[in-house]
Amino acid sequence: MTDDTTAGPAGDWSGWRSATEAALYGPDGFYRRPEGPAGHFRTSVHASPLFTEAVARLLCRIDEALGRPARLDFVDMAAGRGELATGVLAALPADVAARTRAYAVEIAERPSDLDHRIEWLPEPPEQITGLLFANEWLDNVPVEVAEVDSTGVPRRVLVRRDGRERLGEPVAGAEAEWLDRWWPLPPEQGLRAEIGLPRDEAWASAVATVERGLAVAVDYAHTASARPLFGTLTGFREGRETTPVPDGSCDITAHVALDACALPGGRVQRQRDVLRALGIAGARPPLALASAQPAEYVRALARAGAAAELTAAGGLGDFDWLLQPVGLKDLDNLRVELLVDVPDHEEQ
Repeated sequence: MTDDTTAGPAGDWSGWRSATEAALYGPDGFYRRPEGPAGHFRTSVHASPLFTEAVARLLCRIDEALGRPARLDFVDMAAGRGELATGVLAALPADVAARTRAYAVEIAERPSDLDHRIEWLPEPPEQITGLLFANEWLDNVPVEVAEVDSTGVPRRVLVRRDGRERLGEPVAGAEAEWLDRWWPLPPEQGLRAEIGLPRDEAWASAVATVERGLAVAVDYAHTASARPLFGTLTGFREGRETTPVPDGSCDITAHVALDACALPGGRVQRQRDVLRALGIAGARPPLALASAQPAEYVRALARAGAAAELTAAGGLGDFDWLLQPVGLKDLDNLRVELLVDVPDHEEQ
């Protein structure tokens, strides 16, 4: 970090929020590239079809809780190239798939080979009845970064297109209130935080489109009891972590304060626990199957390996799921089924 206020014209500097917005979503932004997110990092969706099967199973449970409505919605937020929506439709039972309307929400152009049943939108539809699913969306909602200066005051971090930083004005207003409540910074120089207010607002807006059903956000996250001392802002390019530079050459991401995003009734749970409750387990098949049905044993072994990756501690299993029920009195039964024997985070 430099506090050099003379380096470069003043117009070169901006907060990380606007710099990230331009770098990711501008006309030549990272997320408008033809290769899509899958060309640079591997999410649970890309790791195994088991993940889409689990989401399809969750949608089926919601369908039952809703009383099997004539129209069941599935909304894939930050859809990439529509991989999750495609997989969910393929995994649904025929009778449920026939009633399901699938939406992929993404700023990039619609892929030419996408299933014609998936509607491609820049914003989620209104009055959703079913499931809104946001896999690694909130971590790419741009936020401001704050850093404590030599006098103990949190200041906005300003950045140039080449990634050089300096300290700006003190954090004030609603951003300061958010920091005080959700990520209070001790007065030690160099400590940093990402101000998650835009993510709280984005999540509330997405949840507001759900009339009845469930909204789910899946992301690497942290809670108030264990915020990182120096923040989590980073970049990814071609599958590798890199220095975040807001020039459109890399993804720019930061872990999410999901406990701050949660609305009343929301629960935050580990991915490994939710997936296991949805039938995704990494247990090896019995060895007896290897001699009795060798082909089936190989398939079962591959499935167990994929399940183990999705639920692994220190890997994809460490993702958190924010489950937000909306307008459905029977959803409590669904939540008990999903979250059995899993300790809750504090309710907001």
